[in-house]
Amino acid sequence: MSSGMAHAEASSANLRLARSRHSELDIPLQDASIVSLRSLEDDAGVGDSQSIDGGLWRKVLRTLRLGKREREPLPGHRRLRAEEDEIDNGGVERKSWTGWEGRRFWRRRRWAGTMCCVFVVVVLSFFGVVHLLNVIAHSYPLLWDDPEPLFSSRPAKARPNADLSAIPADLTKGVVPVPCHSHNDYWRKVPLYEALYYGCTGVEADVWLFDDELFVGHDTRSLTKNRTLRSMYVDPIVTMLDQRNNGTNRAVPVPDSTDTKNGIWETDPLQSLILLVDFKNDGEKIYPFVVEQLSALRDRGYLTYCDGESKTVVSGAVTVVGTGNAPYDLITANETYRDIFFDAPLASLYEDPGQSTFHPASEIAVETTRSAQLSDRALGQGTVGTNSSSTFDSSNSYYASVSFAKSIGWVWFGRLTPAQKKLIRGQLLGAKKRGLKSRYWGTPDWPKGVRNYVWKVLVEMGVDVLNGDDLEGMTRGDWWVGGHQGWT
Repeated sequence: MSSGMAHAEASSANLRLARSRHSELDIPLQDASIVSLRSLEDDAGVGDSQSIDGGLWRKVLRTLRLGKREREPLPGHRRLRAEEDEIDNGGVERKSWTGWEGRRFWRRRRWAGTMCCVFVVVVLSFFGVVHLLNVIAHSYPLLWDDPEPLFSSRPAKARPNADLSAIPADLTKGVVPVPCHSHNDYWRKVPLYEALYYGCTGVEADVWLFDDELFVGHDTRSLTKNRTLRSMYVDPIVTMLDQRNNGTNRAVPVPDSTDTKNGIWETDPLQSLILLVDFKNDGEKIYPFVVEQLSALRDRGYLTYCDGESKTVVSGAVTVVGTGNAPYDLITANETYRDIFFDAPLASLYEDPGQSTFHPASEIAVETTRSAQLSDRALGQGTVGTNSSSTFDSSNSYYASVSFAKSIGWVWFGRLTPAQKKLIRGQLLGAKKRGLKSRYWGTPDWPKGVRNYVWKVLVEMGVDVLNGDDLEGMTRGDWWVGGHQGWT
């Protein structure tokens, strides 16, 4: 009996011991101390007797950590999280950003790249549509072409001292001359020849006198020793005219005694080439050098001249006109013979288009004073060497020119006003009655629609010569039928 009771008491003691151990393992997580949690997370202070407890807490903390990664941060709370440091093969410590902030960063970066690509595509598409519309309207070719196809394979000819024999004798074959003027012709890739190729009847050379030589250039900084009036214009013109009249390329050479010489263009051999010489510095000193350098053309009978005795003008293959600081008094000093003509001031020749009366050229003098409307428009070109008794007619002048911007004014809203059109008609009327060729320089270059509109209006009103930089546009464009009225 006593042994049975002892055995029962021992079993009861063992059961109480087991229950006490089990209750130690069932401690709630919120009742655990923070120190014990950190020690378990960092694997610090875990003994052999706590190996089971450490493994359990490690699993719980890993579960909590993964749960925090899946949850987004609260509004207004910015949190960056880096994974545990990783050591690459080179032994360099690096961090890789992950989590919600990392994913948002890469989403924003992909979105920005996509928007940049979309913007580029939209811009290219817009200009592509504009180009197609211009092609449909016959304003531009479908593909870009070489504006100077004839000269692209002959770069040596662009040099003023190039071998003139390399110039093809049929340069102007099939080219129809157009009454247009190559403004600042010396700036072109191939001066003189490009203008002749497009059919321009006038070229311009700005000359400066230094060391008894006439250099060609827009200003003194652009002058070089090999760019002279003789090398760039006089000698090439003489060579081409010799080929056209006495050259070996002709089946039947023209005798030297023939009064009429063939001009530059085969399609119109009587068309004269206008060489506009702009006197840049001292006109009185430049004038005798120009006269001397034209002797090669004069001796061959290629120059247009005025016979003072008969008061008639004999047209030649080349007509030389002095402008800028060209002295009117020296040009008209020789009353029996002259082969350099003056560029008259067009603004001073204005006549009211509403009046039908006309005074002979011999009775028309340059106005020294004008109304307030035109007082600042008659200054500059065409005034050197003139006085109140100076007259302009075909015996002493060829061109009648003026700056479009200074004389007519700005083209507001892309259209000329009625007052501006009346002023143009009056100036053209005055030049035509004196037998002079009217020319406006400084017309708008851009937008092209405005430029073409001004060209069209001037031609319709009767201007004799167009002045411009775009040779292809003046000679081969369709501006005269209103083909291009846009802004590009």
